[in-house]
Amino acid sequence: MELWEAIKGRRSVRRFAERPVERERLERLVEAAVWAPSGGNAQTWRFVVLTTRNSVRRLKAVSPGLLGDPPALVAVCQDLAEVRRRGGTLGETFLAPVDAAMAAQNLLLAAHAEGLGTCVIASFHRGGVARLLGLEAAVEPILLVSVGWAAETPSPPPRREGRVAFTEVRQDVR
Repeated sequence: MELWEAIKGRRSVRRFAERPVERERLERLVEAAVWAPSGGNAQTWRFVVLTTRNSVRRLKAVSPGLLGDPPALVAVCQDLAEVRRRGGTLGETFLAPVDAAMAAQNLLLAAHAEGLGTCVIASFHRGGVARLLGLEAAVEPILLVSVGWAAETPSPPPRREGRVAFTEVRQDVR
């Protein structure tokens, strides 16, 4: 898949077919996430992949933003002890969430290239998710990503192209 096709074609999918996602595909998604940039090349993210209906159902109980019934879910987490050790307050308050978001974006684009649908979820109880995933005390979930075969693919929402960004090239910056 061509890059611009992936960027413009990816959608947030909330309705999934009842079809499992193969382990090999999920491993490729996590590999794509690991290749995302990270502040200071710290690579403090951690990924937990759930593929059982019961595990996803239990997570839904503490995740109001998790819609539909995805056959797989990826928790994008950060090892905050390692983040603090490597980046201090800046690492914890800025780099950790940005690094998680960049990893998630790589995962989303890779999933789209694999023919899968995804949706990023930020509305969840962090403590509840951490407990259900059995995370170490210093590891905190930052984002959840539902993954599966789309039962329905939404149309692209309109973009506010003229009002969002502008480009100015200056040759004489001092």
